[in-house]
Amino acid sequence: MTTTVFIDGAVGTTGLEIAERLAGRSEFALITLDEARRKDDAARREAINDADVVILCLPDDAAKAAVGMIANDRTRVIDASTAHRVAEGWTYGLPEVIGRDAVAQAKRVANPGCYPTGFIALLAPLVRANLLPVAWPYSCNAVSGYSGGGKALIQRFEEDGDIAWRGYGLIFGHKHVPEMQAYAHLAIAPLFSPAVINAHRGMVVEVPLPLSIIPGAPHPDLLREALTRFYEGSPVITVAQDLPAEGELLLRASMEPWDGLRLHVMGSKDGEQARLVAVLDNLGKGASGAAVQSLNLMSGLDETAGLRL
Repeated sequence: MTTTVFIDGAVGTTGLEIAERLAGRSEFALITLDEARRKDDAARREAINDADVVILCLPDDAAKAAVGMIANDRTRVIDASTAHRVAEGWTYGLPEVIGRDAVAQAKRVANPGCYPTGFIALLAPLVRANLLPVAWPYSCNAVSGYSGGGKALIQRFEEDGDIAWRGYGLIFGHKHVPEMQAYAHLAIAPLFSPAVINAHRGMVVEVPLPLSIIPGAPHPDLLREALTRFYEGSPVITVAQDLPAEGELLLRASMEPWDGLRLHVMGSKDGEQARLVAVLDNLGKGASGAAVQSLNLMSGLDETAGLRL
């Protein structure tokens, strides 16, 4: 059975990469609008209601408006914006944490943010297992390739080759924090410090842990073992068993599209400190790859079909 898919916002970075992952796949038939009609609301409304699944690659307000155009009880939605990530009635599209069946059966799926994907994948299993406390002021330090900032930021980095690092969210209130707190099951909002670097794609998300002062915190090896058990058998998320060579992790400007997620637990020799680190592609598991993984599950297909792993 062929699933008809409409990507609303198909000319943006996320939409283009979703289309690339679906290209040549006979399980899906893409509904497309030409340049003259892609911003026409009547044409969009028709496409949205004709589709079995609509994938929204739009700003938040536009995504909400698009959902409002649905006039049937059949069309399912994957929303790549921030608009519905903690909204009632929406399923969070991180199947490894939320559950594959929950995503497969959902009518409305909110695609996770790129930074939250790494943060939640690291913390949620450990908090859920009571290895780390719910009520702790966790912090998150992260860097991303500039492609995650949309066309304006991409243009700024590519036109000004002198930008090496761009810290942002410095006045707090970053839009990713609510989902980070909600799906990692935290009582206290994390202190989030994101930055963009001069590379097109790639992402590193870190959660430092002062284990010596965290009540009941175990040795870093036990944290690694718990994450390994939790993600055992996952074709997308892997947990490194060895420390990085020379104590380094690298992001390369030449990184190819990748839909996997690699987790690391680095601990001090005395076990009093640890660093939880996630490495991913902000456009892969952090955006387009995640949407395609959810689409596969919603269509009853192998979740890795069309992914770049």
